Amino acid sequence: MATYDEIAKMIDHSLLKPTLTDRDIEEGCKIAAKYKVATVCVRPSDVVFAGKLLRDSDVLVTTVIGFPHGTTTTKAKVAEAEEAIANGCKELDVVLNIGKLRSKDRAYVKQDLKAVIDCSHAKGVKVKVIFENCYLADDEKIMACEICNEIGADWVKTSTGYGTGGAEDADLILMRKHAKPSVQVKAAGGVRTLERAIRVRALGCTRFGCTTTIEMLESLKAK
Repeated sequence: MATYDEIAKMIDHSLLKPTLTDRDIEEGCKIAAKYKVATVCVRPSDVVFAGKLLRDSDVLVTTVIGFPHGTTTTKAKVAEAEEAIANGCKELDVVLNIGKLRSKDRAYVKQDLKAVIDCSHAKGVKVKVIFENCYLADDEKIMACEICNEIGADWVKTSTGYGTGGAEDADLILMRKHAKPSVQVKAAGGVRTLERAIRVRALGCTRFGCTTTIEMLESLKAK
């Protein structure tokens, strides 16, 4: 059985729904601080607000880039990343260009992600690359892993949580197999229970996105 700290520090507490109010963001940040998770992942417009709420906590503030479709231009993604970093983010989750990957345009996908990773790493900020596996064939997922290996991504991530599928075991196994050891794996979409969190950890994940932090961690405390 994993310890409380081991599970809590795998959690990126997700606050990304478009309908969330400022009060929802405040409540979500309180949950993240109380349960001592790794990060809170907020919408780009909420980064400054979340940073103020969590300034006395060790919970990091993260945000999403090119979310949720990955189809904004490279220049726009870099601008988003630079603003998020200036606003205090220590980690970013960027969506690769799904259509370009499916078109087998490896060069485009590589330069697009590399631009974000390079500008982030120059500021000491880590980057998770979101694949959105529900739309990809296995050879495309493998290509995405290879690209991430080449450009020094910090994590490969299964999904946005807003596609038609989430973190499937087969995908986690494939990603852990094809991402080099220095590239971590994040599960996103459907990790809602302690049992599922333990399972994705066993498959090699070091992070997962979660909207059910209270239920998951309270159930762990009860064991």
